[in-house]
Amino acid sequence: MAREIAQNLTQGAYEGLRADLLACRIPPGSRLKIQDLCTHFAVSLGAIREALSRLTSEGLVISEPQRGFRAAPISLADLQDLTMVRIEVESLCLRRAIATGSVEWEAQLVAAFHRLSRTPERAASDPMRADDEWAEAHAGFHTALVEGGDSLWLKRLHGQLYAQSERYRRLSIPLGTMERDVGREHQDIMKAALERNAERAVKLMTLHLAATTEILLEADLDSLAAGED
Repeated sequence: MAREIAQNLTQGAYEGLRADLLACRIPPGSRLKIQDLCTHFAVSLGAIREALSRLTSEGLVISEPQRGFRAAPISLADLQDLTMVRIEVESLCLRRAIATGSVEWEAQLVAAFHRLSRTPERAASDPMRADDEWAEAHAGFHTALVEGGDSLWLKRLHGQLYAQSERYRRLSIPLGTMERDVGREHQDIMKAALERNAERAVKLMTLHLAATTEILLEADLDSLAAGED
């Protein structure tokens, strides 16, 4: 029983820390003070160290010899590279899903879109911040899009790239100056996927992913990153 409780606490610390990193509540590049994290999550030193180890393997945390841990930094070069790779991988995933997805996949995709479309995008208390429930529904929609594919490795890569992109997407929310109907973008991608029109679905997905990058390019991301601790 004691071991199970310890495992649950460690998992809770990992999930909470990961959520804070993805939402940029812990700013990219900032130092992670282990004792402060122990206090914040009310867990042991060992639980935090294990959580940080897992997050380091995911690329969300970096370990610096003699200096401890730091939230993975952001940069313009990283964003451009990440966007390029994500477009390539997500396009492959989407093509495989359209080629092999079943009726059950179609139903799950429609359900994921319905949930996303019924969830407010911005936090009620702060219109400049994404709502956490919407972020969860958004991740669910993008996962559902590719879930019909038959390649476990592609879907695994998709999940890793989505997580890395999420930090950038969160940062872009208060910076966007162009009018953008994200709901319509999602609906059009879903429609093309359900129609089994791979070329249109991939084209729409490419534009959808590139739009966030354009927002951060206009905002001079490297200047924002230079202000990190």
